[in-house]
Amino acid sequence: MTRWLLLPALLLPGLAAAHDYPTVARADYVLGCMAANGNTRLALERCACAIDAIAGQLPYDRYEAADTILRMQAGNLGERAGAFRDPPQARAEVEALQRAQAEATLRCFP
Repeated sequence: MTRWLLLPALLLPGLAAAHDYPTVARADYVLGCMAANGNTRLALERCACAIDAIAGQLPYDRYEAADTILRMQAGNLGERAGAFRDPPQARAEVEALQRAQAEATLRCFP
């Protein structure tokens, strides 16, 4: 009986990797996205689609790094924000997230 439970995982090995974002991270994204898009049922569907699309393109650790960098840049850190803005790796992480978000927008916000 247990082997039947494993069958979907064996048939769809990429599914687990594409959906490894913690529920709290997904919910946080959807809530912010909904607030920016009118807090409607349609916004809920589109924003949930968007975080799923982003998760399919970007591993969670890279999403988390880019999100942290963007939050630090948005804060009032003055010169200290340079550590999150200037390094090439920080820019690369943010650009990867922005590309994933752009693709998600095209797919989920027709």
